[in-house]
Amino acid sequence: MRELSVRIQTDEHSFAVLDRISFDLERSGSLALMGESGSGKTTAALSLLRLLPPGAAASGRVELSGRDLLQVPEGELAGVRGAGIAMVFQDALAALNPVMRIGAQISEALRAHRPLSAADARTEMERLLSDLGLEAETARLYPHQLSGGMRKRALIATALACGPSLLVADEPTASLDTVAQAGIVEVFRRIREERGVALLVATHDPSVAARLCDRIAVLYAGRIVERAGAADLLERPRHPYTAGLWRSLPPAPGSAASARLEPVPGSPPRPWALPSGCRFRERCPRADAQCAGREPELLDLGGGREVACFHPLEAA
Repeated sequence: MRELSVRIQTDEHSFAVLDRISFDLERSGSLALMGESGSGKTTAALSLLRLLPPGAAASGRVELSGRDLLQVPEGELAGVRGAGIAMVFQDALAALNPVMRIGAQISEALRAHRPLSAADARTEMERLLSDLGLEAETARLYPHQLSGGMRKRALIATALACGPSLLVADEPTASLDTVAQAGIVEVFRRIREERGVALLVATHDPSVAARLCDRIAVLYAGRIVERAGAADLLERPRHPYTAGLWRSLPPAPGSAASARLEPVPGSPPRPWALPSGCRFRERCPRADAQCAGREPELLDLGGGREVACFHPLEAA
């Protein structure tokens, strides 16, 4: 992704929800996009498949194997969606067809991209269900008859049906209980290890990001403000916003940390009314006049760490 920007036009405003986002994701690699609601992480994920809502326009480059997906003719996108990039949406119940049995939905996806007979598609469908930890009889059920975790697994099976090189997961553990969350995280881990699929995860949960991805990029108001290896970023955040996010989360069970949460003060700015200079400065305890004068660029601090801040926190 190179300098991706997404603008929204409404009757009242014209504004950018993503502003010059760039990142690379290698084959079998993994990256988590983290941030509060409205930070732009889901928009970035949807841009890969050109699934943006009406009124949204993307610019920049989104390349898959050297091909700019933003320039692919609409008629050729079907060959990219599923076979090149597949997406696991946040709401599995809304993403699955409510009046089709699970097996039929997976088989349909298989036959849409691969020259398979009905019998071969059924065999492959059953293998996918088994790989995802679902019993064979799941194929005969409708989405509303499955638990939340089972629906998510069925949706992942549908996404994997065409052998994509990149799997995009939007809030993969949202609305699931703790046990189901752990199971879905393990499913994604096995997919990476066994299939060599690259993984892009949009999430607000640092623990999910750390368990699924090698690197994390933190978004704030449509821009990447910090990027580093997952473990390093969790242990030593350098951007004040990242540090504030970590302080606002409940401590892990059994942790000696204080149970009192410290929310990031204030609220994210409206995208059509951004402050001058640094977008985070009105909520930042380290902001000064320099922060109001111009917007900080994402700079390499060494060791794989990039931070967009004039006054980053000291390395521990």
